[in-house]
Amino acid sequence: MKNLLTLFLVFSTFAAFSQKPNIIFIFSDDHTTQAISAYGSKIAKTPNIDRIANSGAILYNNVVTNSICGPSRATLLTGKFSHMNGYKVNEKVFNIDQAVFPEALQKNGYQTAWVGKMHLGALPHGFDFLNVLPGQGFYYNPDFINKNNEKIQYEGYVSNLITKFSKEWLEQRDQSKPFFMVVGHKATHREWFPDIQDLGSYDDVNFPVPDNFYDNYEGRPAARDQDMTVDKTMVLGSDLKVNANFNNPTFKRFTPAQKAAFYEYYQNKVTKEFEEKHLTGKALVEWKYQRYMRDYLSTARSLDRNIGELLDYLDKTGLSKNTVVIYASDQGFYLGEHGWFDKRFIYEESLKTPFVIKYPGKIKPGTKVQQVVSNVDWAPTVLDIAGVKPTEGMQGKSFYPLLENPKKSWDNKSYYHYYEYPQPHRVAPHFGLRTDQYTLAKFYGPQDSWELYDIKKDPKNMKNLYGDKAYAGVIKKLKSELKAKMIEYKDTEALELFNKEQK
Repeated sequence: MKNLLTLFLVFSTFAAFSQKPNIIFIFSDDHTTQAISAYGSKIAKTPNIDRIANSGAILYNNVVTNSICGPSRATLLTGKFSHMNGYKVNEKVFNIDQAVFPEALQKNGYQTAWVGKMHLGALPHGFDFLNVLPGQGFYYNPDFINKNNEKIQYEGYVSNLITKFSKEWLEQRDQSKPFFMVVGHKATHREWFPDIQDLGSYDDVNFPVPDNFYDNYEGRPAARDQDMTVDKTMVLGSDLKVNANFNNPTFKRFTPAQKAAFYEYYQNKVTKEFEEKHLTGKALVEWKYQRYMRDYLSTARSLDRNIGELLDYLDKTGLSKNTVVIYASDQGFYLGEHGWFDKRFIYEESLKTPFVIKYPGKIKPGTKVQQVVSNVDWAPTVLDIAGVKPTEGMQGKSFYPLLENPKKSWDNKSYYHYYEYPQPHRVAPHFGLRTDQYTLAKFYGPQDSWELYDIKKDPKNMKNLYGDKAYAGVIKKLKSELKAKMIEYKDTEALELFNKEQK
């Protein structure tokens, strides 16, 4: 009788676990919505990200709380804003003593893993398996660090290796438990090294220059004073590989075959073309833009192909029937808009980030979500999908109800606070509020200015409406809502600055 009871309990536990969905969170770096065909790009080819979007939901106003790499990952793990999780700027060490949501999944029967880029300076708790890149990692022949803090170098291209290690863990995991896995890709981070097979993928494309590429930043002093332009900031050598130094540490990691392929493409083709043209002025700037787009999108092609390989694996093994697949990036990125690359600003291209999700039988294919949600909401949403209560101290809210019914009511506001200054791109610190129609921002520190944009009339954030008497009522209301968010989220630093100015 005792043995029968034990078998019954084991079977009941297994049955309960088997009903819980598996969850894979594919998390890329600097991959923006403008470079995804599901979001309307007519040039970028991302058929596998599109597979996820077409099989489930696509979010059009998923924004971030701090548009920079490490802090975005800390927000994913904690469901808290940067000022609360302590990770405000890059290259710091994440506080591993705080709660992270994978621990809650573990306590509820999930097996957890993170493979690929983590970029937190420490290995947080909550994962049964870790195999992550140290820091930014390398595109070719990268090192990986395991849970025992052992560093091992592997031969190959980083996106391919991340997919390989992800599939190996899926094969070796405890199959009696549901799983949660983050697949953290390095692509499409600067300096945009495509896989060998993708070199030159977009060489036949002449990319249209954005209509605000030559933005004069009128009425926007913070936008004027940055250091992230294609013209002046982007480096011909390291960024665009013109006369690249093939003796630097990055290329010293290459195998002879990899180095030969890179040399053939970047030295014998790209550099040769550049030197033959004798470019100056506007022609030089626009040539740099074309090269940037070709390398960026070729790197994204490598990323998308690997996403497809993982999706194919799930289909082949039958796991896709009960596996939630999410694709997101740590933030958006500029592809020449305002003359820029990089991120950081509260403006649309870097504020918004892609988020597509499929959940067979639960999220209807073709679902479109227009409400404003935030990356602080990602962790509680994943927990909600898994049937797990939010971790104590989480500041985000689950938007899973919106995925099942996009017409549900929602707050439609998101709070933002960016800190990192002056290096590396001299973007002034600022906080602000993004609603379904407006963006209000306060730049402080080296700048002291407010900005307001009507994103329905001005989606490219070109005309600062702050000070326009016609918007006085809107500004008053938005400032009240902004202050309320500071209080709600306990951003005392921002609240002090805000209150000081209002006196």
